[in-house]
Amino acid sequence: MATLAQRAEAHARRLGLRGPRVRPWVLPGAPLVHEPRWRARLAAARPVDLDRYRRGLELHEREVLLPRHLCGATRVKPLFHVRDRKRGRWEYRVVRCPDCGLLYRSPGIRPERLGDPYAGDRYGRFLTGHYGGSRRLRRYRLVMRAFGPLFDRGDGRRLLDYGCGAGLFLQVADRRGFEPYGVDLSPAAIEIARRRPSGRNARLGAPEDVPEIAAGGFDIVTLWSVLAHLAEPVRDLRRLRALLKPDGVLLILTVNANSLGLKAHGDRWNGFTANHLAFFHPRAVAYADLDGPARARG
Repeated sequence: MATLAQRAEAHARRLGLRGPRVRPWVLPGAPLVHEPRWRARLAAARPVDLDRYRRGLELHEREVLLPRHLCGATRVKPLFHVRDRKRGRWEYRVVRCPDCGLLYRSPGIRPERLGDPYAGDRYGRFLTGHYGGSRRLRRYRLVMRAFGPLFDRGDGRRLLDYGCGAGLFLQVADRRGFEPYGVDLSPAAIEIARRRPSGRNARLGAPEDVPEIAAGGFDIVTLWSVLAHLAEPVRDLRRLRALLKPDGVLLILTVNANSLGLKAHGDRWNGFTANHLAFFHPRAVAYADLDGPARARG
């Protein structure tokens, strides 16, 4: 019997569609199937307090059980148990905030251990391999095009790429005339970035550890596929906003936890990766007060 994906592709061929493999959740009518299923899944997941959720969990050395990232309350809806289906090297649980809807890994990673996965040379090789190729450059161009004049000409404006990796976006920014700065937790990635002129201001560590970055005055701060990696995203967003000029822009690209891809695939969604900690949707950041303590909103 043909799978849903196979039937969708056959239907697309009958319609005369060509190109890359057709994803069934992007076809007309897909929301009518996946949205009700998602709502039913959420309704079936009952909120539990953290003390009850903690029972039976085995915390590893790097893990800690935290309240939800944005609202600060102590109830969760257990939703998924995700794992590496190819090599079996990792697994974790994903819960949902009953109020603001944020999905996040719980137990999570201790903030002081956040840099562990990026410590060796392997991460630098990953960033300069297939992941850092033409597909990622196309994504940069697509997003920048949507913001028009903001990115057309740098004219010497200061730009900070938070989580700059091996410096791929620093190259793009430098070519457009920005004065590019970058920080990352991976020593190997920073070493690669600094081999090019565009990585002259790439530094290892946090922004506050680098005087010329901690001074602020940035016109643009970018987070390209970084937000999902942060153990304390509200704290980090507050720090980054403080580095901006009064009319500066904070640009965030991250996986979308309100996507039909997630609703169609559940625990097989490609946003659930080894180093991702939080899975935002477009309205989730609005539930965090970047001027003060995190709060919940109806």
